[in-house]
Amino acid sequence: MTGQRRTSMADVAELAGVSAQTVSRVVNGSPRVDPATRERVEAAMAASGYRVHRAARALRTGRTGVIGAVVSTLATVGNSLLLQSVVDEASVRGYAVAIARIGAGGPAEAFDRLREQGVDGAIVVNEASALLRDVALPADLRLVVVDSPPDERYPGVATAHAEGAALATAHLLGLGHRVIAHVAGPASSYAATERERGWREALAAAGCEPGPVVRGTWSSASGFDAGQQVLDAVTGRAAVTGVVVANDQMALGMLRAASERGMSVPGRLSVVGFDDVDDAANYTPALTTVRQRFDVLGQRAVAAVIDGADAGSRQVVDAPLVVRASTAEPATS
Repeated sequence: MTGQRRTSMADVAELAGVSAQTVSRVVNGSPRVDPATRERVEAAMAASGYRVHRAARALRTGRTGVIGAVVSTLATVGNSLLLQSVVDEASVRGYAVAIARIGAGGPAEAFDRLREQGVDGAIVVNEASALLRDVALPADLRLVVVDSPPDERYPGVATAHAEGAALATAHLLGLGHRVIAHVAGPASSYAATERERGWREALAAAGCEPGPVVRGTWSSASGFDAGQQVLDAVTGRAAVTGVVVANDQMALGMLRAASERGMSVPGRLSVVGFDDVDDAANYTPALTTVRQRFDVLGQRAVAAVIDGADAGSRQVVDAPLVVRASTAEPATS
């Protein structure tokens, strides 16, 4: 493996102590390799400088080793975290990812761009899933959709959004809060709709009327604006003492709004977010939130598109509650 000679599968096999067939299976994303062996082969590939020759593999297997990701925006934190997970998992399986953003031409144009790149299938991400409801799907392109209502046309992977929001609401109820507001996401978002449903159902189960609902756009700025409206209710007759916020970015804006009004969290208002982004533990105060398992979502979506999954099948990933310092019992005075 010196000079300019291209590193071969045989070189990788010798370094990893496996057969060339095993290396081939790893390169081609076969599930018939145990994790420890796959990890050893991938380490040998990295150490030897082996690079997959995608054109040769396409001729041999009928696959290009590229999958697509269809998004409506790259600006939201949730989309960025999920795409990172998709890219990481695809890389582990020897695949590259081509990203197509839905523009004025709609989903059909995005699918056409991916076809031109010869992708082996595509993952439709989060908000982009709403744009599939009334369009004809490409029969020649394997699709997996993340965060969409059940649909017999394609397999889906989703977070348990409603259950996660219900856990957040039940946590506040368990602390003694009875008037709980909600800062919701966009009305067009499946995730936002499900999180609002979970909040409403948990309140109904406890015999509590829902507090005020203010809608944001996932950004911290919109959370600040929504927070101003929620805080008007905190000081008014509604006596809001807790709020479930549909994502951590908006919760950050909510915390800023409270701070600027001199209203302590959690002393006067308890706040719960959703996502558990890396920074959530470093908010002031550290944010109680619902964890989205983006790594698992990405792994399952990539597996479904590479290995194949039945149309209409659906995998739901749990969303546990992470309790930190932004929630407490309501003030007694």
